[in-house]
Amino acid sequence: MMGCSSSQQDVSIQQNKKSSINPYFESSSLGSIKTKNRIIMAGMSRLRADPKTNIPNDLMAEYYSQRASFGAIITESSAISSNSNAFPGSGNIYTLEQVEGWKKVVDKVHQNGGKIIIQLFHCGRVALPSFIGGELPIAPSPIGLTTPHFFTKQSYPVPKEMNKQDILNVIEQFKNAAINAKKANFDGIQLHAGNGYLIDQFLRDGTNKRTDDYGGSIPNRARFLLEVIDSISQVFGYDKIGVRLTPTGRYNEMYDSNPLELVQYLLKQFEKRNLGFVELKRHDKTNRKNIQQSAADDGLVDPELQMPNFFDSIRGLYKGCIILNDGITYEEGLKLLQQNKGDFISFGRYAVSNPDLPQRFQNNWELSDADQNTFYRGGDKGYVDYLTYEQSQSKNKS
Repeated sequence: MMGCSSSQQDVSIQQNKKSSINPYFESSSLGSIKTKNRIIMAGMSRLRADPKTNIPNDLMAEYYSQRASFGAIITESSAISSNSNAFPGSGNIYTLEQVEGWKKVVDKVHQNGGKIIIQLFHCGRVALPSFIGGELPIAPSPIGLTTPHFFTKQSYPVPKEMNKQDILNVIEQFKNAAINAKKANFDGIQLHAGNGYLIDQFLRDGTNKRTDDYGGSIPNRARFLLEVIDSISQVFGYDKIGVRLTPTGRYNEMYDSNPLELVQYLLKQFEKRNLGFVELKRHDKTNRKNIQQSAADDGLVDPELQMPNFFDSIRGLYKGCIILNDGITYEEGLKLLQQNKGDFISFGRYAVSNPDLPQRFQNNWELSDADQNTFYRGGDKGYVDYLTYEQSQSKNKS
């Protein structure tokens, strides 16, 4: 199997114990994508592209290239078509101009010695008609969101249920996006199959009520994702493809009655394909109390009860390369790596405010806090103006 198999990791961990090498700073690989460490920048929407054209710009090139010391960078969610975009200002990849914009980003990351993977997504029902040319959003089933849009506070419409041709069209759009990603020189692709976007909507029985080949049983609900993977593998190869899963996450009103069984099936299918890597997010530690209360109010099972000891259970299910995610601290991540629970740790908020996060970890330097008010939209502030530790020390001395 390509990349970091469990047997390779066992040897690596034994060597760590003998040589006291911190596993964070070992070179490794995500499938066939070589990495200089095991610290991954998680995909995060920052919405700094042109809000009308969604073309990546020089500001984004600066932002991503500042973080080239990570083992690999996973980009923000990049929409695959004009009717799949949930956020004006995200860097998308369905026009030639967008491809050229991303190529500038990728080239600058590569010039700084980094690796960069594009996160492809279709938002499905999580779109307002005003964002997608006045069309109704599409989804596996006509089940609308009840909460308003995060930015505009507008209500979501009930989405159009996808027919077979819609499904085939979207699979083709994913493949075309992969072709565009290849043109932009990305090192690999991550499919966003979590957070309540289209692929996730197919996977989970709370949003998929179909009675055809794409609904009902777990193999049927997984069919769409697997067909997308098989399609884009013709462009990048399975060893350069990853998937992000959030099986117990409740973001965007998601729920599945048996996430453990769903994950077990998916991981077996990924192993058969020698997939490059899988990123798994736990139950959303930063929003724990709200999730517990919401589950109780809606009569749903608490996610922590659905998959207790989340990270402990994953390694036993999968021999391939695993990225662990969910508000993980340095200390928790180190323990997870040492215990072989995962092969990489991905960081979101830490990556926002610490462009030199690997160096800060390695030298035990203080971490900078992120300004949540500048997470989305805006310009330089809270985006490219966070200093490295050495820059901050030089500034303090001057």
